[in-house]
Amino acid sequence: MLDLHSLAAIADRYPDAPPVRNFELDACRFEFDRRRYLMGVVNLSADSWYRESVCLCVDHALRRGQQLHLAGAAIVDVGAESTLPNAALVSPNDQRSMLRPVVTRLTEAGIPVSVETYHPEVANAVLNDGARVINLTGREGSREIFEAIASHGAGVIICFVAGDNVRDAGDLPDPTLIHDIQLEYFRDQVELATSAGVERIWLDPGLGFYYGNSQDGATRVAYQLQVFLQSFRLRELGWPICHALPHAFHLFREEVRSAEAFFAVMAAIGGTSLFRTHEVERVAPVLEAMQLNPPA
Repeated sequence: MLDLHSLAAIADRYPDAPPVRNFELDACRFEFDRRRYLMGVVNLSADSWYRESVCLCVDHALRRGQQLHLAGAAIVDVGAESTLPNAALVSPNDQRSMLRPVVTRLTEAGIPVSVETYHPEVANAVLNDGARVINLTGREGSREIFEAIASHGAGVIICFVAGDNVRDAGDLPDPTLIHDIQLEYFRDQVELATSAGVERIWLDPGLGFYYGNSQDGATRVAYQLQVFLQSFRLRELGWPICHALPHAFHLFREEVRSAEAFFAVMAAIGGTSLFRTHEVERVAPVLEAMQLNPPA
């Protein structure tokens, strides 16, 4: 059961939450130990299950990006391929043709853009078009992507994936081993990134992705909660934590659009700095309320 006693047990066992690096991305100064930041979502794939985020033309994507930005999203994340296991694979060429006009229009509107991809050729193209962050959802070819990011003075969200990329995610790791597995993964990827010259990094434990069928329902949510609440342990690597907020159909049912606000609370308690959410307008006031100082 999640209560004050269980939270106190985590705090007692892991009393230290090291500070992480702050950095600037164009005109935006990110101060992670002072406030939390939102990243809104624009999906260009019709396979994406979150219908409210799906935009099938450039004008629609621009309007949604502008709405997300006005609602409080510091960054707008754009993707051209769904991470669902049965979704169609989208070739790098098709991804470029879908993404580039959207990135260009959002950038021209003054909105910092992130692009979710694991293809080096896609990352190179969108960085040339003005993307300021690559939401890296794979490990294969990451060195080339890191070099491109560094050459543009951009940032990267390094996502934990169990396989070569998010479409090969596999099952969630053993919950007793997850921290050590992720720590080793992120340490290796951060070393690659910094050696390539990248100076702006977020670490994403990857709970917003689909992971097999071995853990579903209540077991899966309990697993996610533990990872959220202990994400601060990854701060020993010196970089802020990003979480893509997941969902729980079996719990929230017809109110599933409220799930991200709930998981945002858990992620915030666990030391998350950047929240990738489809529901910026729902999550923003929740995080704002958590920022308030309670009476003594």
